[in-house]
Amino acid sequence: MTDQLVRQLLDVEAIKQLKARYFRYVDTKQWTELAALFTASPHIDFGDVVFTDATEFATSTGRLIGRTPTVHHGHMPEIELTGPDTATGVWAMEDLVTVPSGPHTPHGHHGYGHYHETYQRVDGRWRIARLKLTRLRLDPLDESDPRRVAGAQLEQTAFGNRSAGTGHHERSSS
Repeated sequence: MTDQLVRQLLDVEAIKQLKARYFRYVDTKQWTELAALFTASPHIDFGDVVFTDATEFATSTGRLIGRTPTVHHGHMPEIELTGPDTATGVWAMEDLVTVPSGPHTPHGHHGYGHYHETYQRVDGRWRIARLKLTRLRLDPLDESDPRRVAGAQLEQTAFGNRSAGTGHHERSSS
C-alpha cells in the first residue's frame, strides 16, 4: 500500500469514529462533547429547524429529549475524501426515541432516513461542518414509555426469559 492510500484509509476511519461518537453522545446525553464534534460555524439541518451554532444545537437537543431513552444507529457509510482536509458522507440511520407518557410530552418515534454530511479537518481532527437529516419514514409511538414498547415487557431470547429493565436473565430449562 502506498502512503497516500494508508492516509486515506485512516482518514475514512477517523470520520467513522467521529460519527460513532455523535450517536453515542446523543444517547448518553453528553451535550458538551456532542457540540465539540462540529466545526466553529456548522450548518445543522433537521428539516424543521436549522442550527448554525453547535452549542445551541447540543443545548436545544438536551432540552428537547432530556433524559429520555434514545437509540441512534448509523449504518453503511459512504465516505468520499474530496480534498486533503475535506470529505462528504452519507449514513443510513435509524432512531428510537421513547418518551414516558405525561401531560405536555411529545410522542416518541421510530425513524429511518439518511444523514448527509460534510467534514472538515480542523487542527488535525475531523469535524462535522454540515449535517442534513432526511427522513424516509417516521413511525410515531402512541405509548412510548420504554417499559411498554412492544416486546419490552418480557422478551424471549436464545438464553431464556429476560424481564425488561431488570438486567436479569433466567435460563430456559429445555
